[in-house]
Amino acid sequence: MPESIKLLSSRRFRPFFLTQLLGAFNDNLYKNGLTIFVAFQAAAVSQQQSNTLVNVAAGLFILPFFLFSPIAGQLADKYEKAMLIRHIKLLEIGIMLLGAGAFLLQSPVLLVAILFLMGTQSALFGPVKYSLLPQALKPDELVGGNAMVEFGTFLAILAGLMAGSFFMSQGAAVMALAVVITACVGYWASRTIPSLAPAAADLKISFNILRQGLSILHDARANLSVFYSVMGISWFWFIGITYVTQLPNFVRYELGANENVYVLLLAMFSLGIGAGSFLCERLSGRRVEIGLVPIGALGLTLFGIDLYFSQGLSVRPQLIGPIEFIEQTSSLRVCFDIVMLGICGGLYTVPLYALVQQRSKARKRSRIIAANNIINALFMVAASLYGLFALAVGVSIPMLFLIMALMNAAVALFIFMLVPEFIMRLLVWLLVHTIYRVDERGLDNIPGEGPALLVCNHVSFVDALVLAGCIRRPIRFVMYYRIFEQPLLSFIFRTAQAIPIAGAHENKAMMERAFDDISTALASGELVCIFPEGKITESGELNNFKPGVSRILERDPVTVVPLALRGLWGSFFSRAHGNAMSRLFPRGLLSRIELVAGDIIEGGRVSPKELHQHVFELRGDRL
Repeated sequence: MPESIKLLSSRRFRPFFLTQLLGAFNDNLYKNGLTIFVAFQAAAVSQQQSNTLVNVAAGLFILPFFLFSPIAGQLADKYEKAMLIRHIKLLEIGIMLLGAGAFLLQSPVLLVAILFLMGTQSALFGPVKYSLLPQALKPDELVGGNAMVEFGTFLAILAGLMAGSFFMSQGAAVMALAVVITACVGYWASRTIPSLAPAAADLKISFNILRQGLSILHDARANLSVFYSVMGISWFWFIGITYVTQLPNFVRYELGANENVYVLLLAMFSLGIGAGSFLCERLSGRRVEIGLVPIGALGLTLFGIDLYFSQGLSVRPQLIGPIEFIEQTSSLRVCFDIVMLGICGGLYTVPLYALVQQRSKARKRSRIIAANNIINALFMVAASLYGLFALAVGVSIPMLFLIMALMNAAVALFIFMLVPEFIMRLLVWLLVHTIYRVDERGLDNIPGEGPALLVCNHVSFVDALVLAGCIRRPIRFVMYYRIFEQPLLSFIFRTAQAIPIAGAHENKAMMERAFDDISTALASGELVCIFPEGKITESGELNNFKPGVSRILERDPVTVVPLALRGLWGSFFSRAHGNAMSRLFPRGLLSRIELVAGDIIEGGRVSPKELHQHVFELRGDRL
């Protein structure tokens, strides 16, 4: 069972989770009831009119995110979040009463128009929803919390879809009653969300939408890794909106199937997102692991392409149901592609959301998430326009999916070139999860924030990568410049902003620059790691520590945490067999190694000899 499931037993998380789940359920209950009514039950609506109404509906729901997110972000930063959520849930009750009337009147135009009000309510809720998590959860719970939110959201899509199909089959009055009752239950759940201190109680609210929109977009751009993560999230919503919006007509007109097959495929996509979210938590080791994002991006392209080539079902005059659909030759391939698109979507989005939350300044976090919603809105409106334009010029829905999959490959490559940290983290993750199995001990001793100096023994060329893959915080490594310049490793180290250093006899200017960079990093509250031996061991034994560590601590007397790597001696990247990397995997794949952290040494009051003894004792007899 995923660790994040345990969060449901916590009052810090459970009421919020139920509130957002019921809100997402009600959105999808209404929207899918509307979709089924327009696509399958409104006899007077033609295919072209159905295409138009479905895409216009998606656009109307998205538009308020662009219009009202600047105000929503300010409100979420200024006011206590639990109180704000309760007011937003009361607004939902009023909107659902209007929606109930529209169902009773069976007016497609009125049903679509009310989506604008629903989008407004969702736009107000979005910044609160994602900025609450870093306040309510511990750092090692953040990925799990986001996985639960993503799982809950898509579980709500699935449940709303199934309930919408059932309630519409029972009549409009049943659907009208369902959306109102769900809104009331959501408000009831919100009443037990614990209070959280406002992030910026002194903030003055500005209702100038254009000025505030530009302001929060500027705030988001202040941290490029955050901004490009926002762009990545927005691109995923372009993909998701395209799939979900076109799926009803894809099922009816391309697969020749009825609304129950639409329910089946959307259920598979939703469950895939949930599975991918939990898989992300499992693979990331409960840390924000953006190295999984390129894997998700690759999958979105490959399975999107395969969905195009998996066509071949015979379309009959009468729409077929799920059993007949499954009996078709290529239906399992369609189902597999849909599930894998969902799984890859979970791997792609969960780390990006967690990174935005983790690296945004607390005081401006809600406004940055509001900026994310604005950009999301632009991409989702673009997705609706893309669907309208492509279908209008005669592009088939499968071809539309193929074009989008190829576009995804280009967009992902562009983002990863702008922020190579994603590829760097992927390489680190692959190293730690394919070549080695790492047992971690005592890593909770490493401070969660503020400056600290890590000191570790130096056994192989990948010591820094192992540490980076196991320690949650970003680390600035200090390393011998010749290792820094190694092919492939150089890309990783430069991307991680490692600090190259040379001996005084080799390059004194580089050495002095390195000590200045170390001091600057510590003064900025960063985590710095140094290998005080100054070189990789050639015998497996621990070399004497150089005096450079004393120079660092004299200038910046910060907290010190000794570390020891155990079991790397004799591996492919060590010098146990002469030159490193001369014998291919002498200990096989997934060999077990250990990373052990010792007790914190406060104030930098420790000599190189004492540090040597600490690391020696941590390493023990296992080289």
